[in-house]
Amino acid sequence: MTSIVNHQRRNFLTGRTSSVPHPLRLPWVVDEQLFTQQCTRCNDCIKACEEKIIVLGSGSYPEIDFSLGECTFCQNCLEVCQQDFFKSDKTQPAWESQLAIRDNCLAKNKIFCQSCHDVCEYQAIKFTYRQSAIPEPQINFDSCTGCGACVSSCPNQSIQLSLVSGVNDGTSK
Repeated sequence: MTSIVNHQRRNFLTGRTSSVPHPLRLPWVVDEQLFTQQCTRCNDCIKACEEKIIVLGSGSYPEIDFSLGECTFCQNCLEVCQQDFFKSDKTQPAWESQLAIRDNCLAKNKIFCQSCHDVCEYQAIKFTYRQSAIPEPQINFDSCTGCGACVSSCPNQSIQLSLVSGVNDGTSK
């Protein structure tokens, strides 16, 4: 039996506002609505993930938890999935996501730290000197793949990778 998740109803009943973003799903999922309609919650993708970043999330649906590590885009989760809710063009970004560095970033608070830069294989995070002797992070959005390596490496949990509103969440196509 397939159940359709009504996120607005769930948010209302759990006291969350409707502006709560959808979690990151598997790479290259077309949209949230299609995913929750077709996912059988078999957990094969969770077992197949070499990096162990796919976890059981809300409603027992798989979601990505970058606090556990990064996505290598190995596509093992896609290969074991029996459903057809993935984009066919894997040369496109896996997620329409946006990286943000919050104000509690150590470097933004004049404490030397470049852990996000050190793990970023694509050099999407660079540090530049601005108004102090401690360099501050700058994001090059064109270089960012959304792999999430920087999220788990941040000692202050200052980095957030989230879906861009209206994309891959069933509100636009």
